[in-house]
Amino acid sequence: MTNSADTHCPYCALQCAMTLTSPAELAPAPQPGPVPVPLLPTLHSSAPAAAAPAALEVSGRDFPTNRGGLCRKGWTSATLLNHPGRITEPLLKGPDGVHRPISWDHALDLAASAVRDVRARYGADAVGVFGGGGLTNEKAYMLGKFARLALRTSRIDYNGRFCMSSAAAAGMRAFGVDRGLPFPLEALDTASTILMLGSNVAETMPPFVQHLKGARDAGGLIVVDPRRSATAAFTADGGGLHLQPLPGTDLTLLLGISHVVIHEGLVDTAFVEERTAGYSAVVRSVNSFWPERVQSLTGVPADLIRETARRLAAGARQGGSYILTGRGVEQHTDGTDTATAAINLSLLLGLPGSARSGYGTLTGQGNGQGGREHGQKADQLPGYRKITDPAARAHMARVWGVPEETIPGPGLPAVQLLKSLGQPDGVRCLFIHASNVVVASPDANAVTAGLRSLDFLVVCDFFMSETAAEADLILPVLQWAEEEGTLTNLEGRVLRRRRALAPPAGARSELWIMARLSERLDAPSTYSEDPETVFEELRLASAGGLADYSGIDYAMLDRGEAAYWPYPAGSTGTPRLFRDRFAHPDGKAVMTPVVPRRRRTLAASPDPAAKTMTLITGRLLEHYQSGAQTRRVTELLASQPEAMVQVHPAAAEAMGITAGSLVSVANERGEVVCKAELSTDIRPDTVFLPFHFPGLGSANRLTEAATDPTSGMPEFKFNKVWVQAVAAPLSSKMLQTTEAS
Repeated sequence: MTNSADTHCPYCALQCAMTLTSPAELAPAPQPGPVPVPLLPTLHSSAPAAAAPAALEVSGRDFPTNRGGLCRKGWTSATLLNHPGRITEPLLKGPDGVHRPISWDHALDLAASAVRDVRARYGADAVGVFGGGGLTNEKAYMLGKFARLALRTSRIDYNGRFCMSSAAAAGMRAFGVDRGLPFPLEALDTASTILMLGSNVAETMPPFVQHLKGARDAGGLIVVDPRRSATAAFTADGGGLHLQPLPGTDLTLLLGISHVVIHEGLVDTAFVEERTAGYSAVVRSVNSFWPERVQSLTGVPADLIRETARRLAAGARQGGSYILTGRGVEQHTDGTDTATAAINLSLLLGLPGSARSGYGTLTGQGNGQGGREHGQKADQLPGYRKITDPAARAHMARVWGVPEETIPGPGLPAVQLLKSLGQPDGVRCLFIHASNVVVASPDANAVTAGLRSLDFLVVCDFFMSETAAEADLILPVLQWAEEEGTLTNLEGRVLRRRRALAPPAGARSELWIMARLSERLDAPSTYSEDPETVFEELRLASAGGLADYSGIDYAMLDRGEAAYWPYPAGSTGTPRLFRDRFAHPDGKAVMTPVVPRRRRTLAASPDPAAKTMTLITGRLLEHYQSGAQTRRVTELLASQPEAMVQVHPAAAEAMGITAGSLVSVANERGEVVCKAELSTDIRPDTVFLPFHFPGLGSANRLTEAATDPTSGMPEFKFNKVWVQAVAAPLSSKMLQTTEAS
């Protein structure tokens, strides 16, 4: 006898549909004993523990986004459910640095006591919460409520600030609303032209590429990427164009394409006049970015800039054109302006609001869309309401049954929140949910130091991640196939997550944890541990907001009905936004002029043998986010066991670097030492590192915590580094010493 459940993949925002099938009776997951704090992993210590056979059988399920397909991560996702490294009891770190099991009552009492002590000594804002884009809508909603009412703190933000914040800020500025794709993904199938900027979907969400086939067959797939990525390779053999700009010049390139659209008479003048504001200012802002000048600044040939503009305009008149942005052009200190430039280009061509064209941004994390809509962001309340809006505050006060003044004001965005750890007037007690900040945050060495300076750190996790290893208290939580809930995919479509098997006896839902802690902290309002009850409250909380879920319920989702927000009660939802109007009061989209800004330069290397180059970071096919899960999957780790720095052969030869030799990549923030991978797919002035690995392979030792002034996005994709060959192999002792420093 078997049990099965239709659900969705736990990884990216494509949220591929799958069916999980399991035996009726499953052996419980192994129970761990004392867990020592590990040395931070070295180049040679990333092998996973031997895993038991998968608890569930995974099969792809036909669905509009994936059409039955899954990537390697999806096919292997169930192997982690009974992994021997699973944490199944609360763990408390002792004076000797060893985590040992304690009871749930003891753990909850300790956490509540730490909150009360820190509040009494430093004030409520000395308690902080760091959430994640992998939490269900129910947990994300409740985490915001828990922080503001139970902990009484404004200090909450989440790792989506590192992912979608620039695109979100640009979307709000231009359209008055932020939904990653304001159209169903299937709409791309009929497009004759697709401009994709800074996204390597062939590796980050492989089933997505089938939606590019129509444009590729028409010769209209245009990919902008400093590397010849797997996605850029689809433009070969007549499939389209690959534009390979100098890193950090995407904004300039977009201004050059817009210049051609304006000065060659390709603007959709009727659309611009009727449905937009700000056109004249944008024309003035692009006048100095003619194609030959842009070529000198970006390295992209002027004829390719002109051809891109013409193809987009022709596609808009014929089979449809889409402009899609990803993290490669958004994870910059000018990421909001770059996304704005892409939106301006789309508005000049009349793409948003069209029945067969559009602009969108590709959400990365599994619930990156829903996770930012319902209260995890420092400045937002549920329903995508601004926390400073008196009407929004009054609405939430009614839903929660509390006085309006009980709700704190805006807090700190993620980078500033992490910078405040342990500082005077900063956070002294921190709760972390669904995030591995030691590996995933910019300037990771500084973040680790901040965690170690806290009075008390609580981490909710199901594995001993690099961040959990730093915790005073680890609370074991459920994995995706052990819980019920909803998520919102990259299209703004709300989906059901269904439980497929029972969790280990000692693990608890984060809803349960928040409910029990709220009782101990005498919090106002109610905190249910039942996901459907929480969703019913979320419906009320979101009603009337930009992200209105009030017309969605579990019953309709269980029937398989498509549910695209906004979905007010009594409506049928909104698969395609902007057909009639934009979300600004006058119904028009706003075009905002933007221009490039100068970036900080790196000082000369202390070692004259090192070459100054530009570092870009990104994902690999086999791994996801910080790798805390995928590095534990034997098949995935065997394929990509360690970080490797991608270097152009010409640059490598000049530095005496050979394939597989050790390379030092460093700057004033830290150093990465890893093996070299030589490839002509990257520019000679640029190196690439994946960001999935810890220790000496951690790319975020090098990334800068400088942020976009509008979105709070850190500068992940443009960092200057010193690169040189490592003269002699590093011993394990040297590696460990460097790791601990």
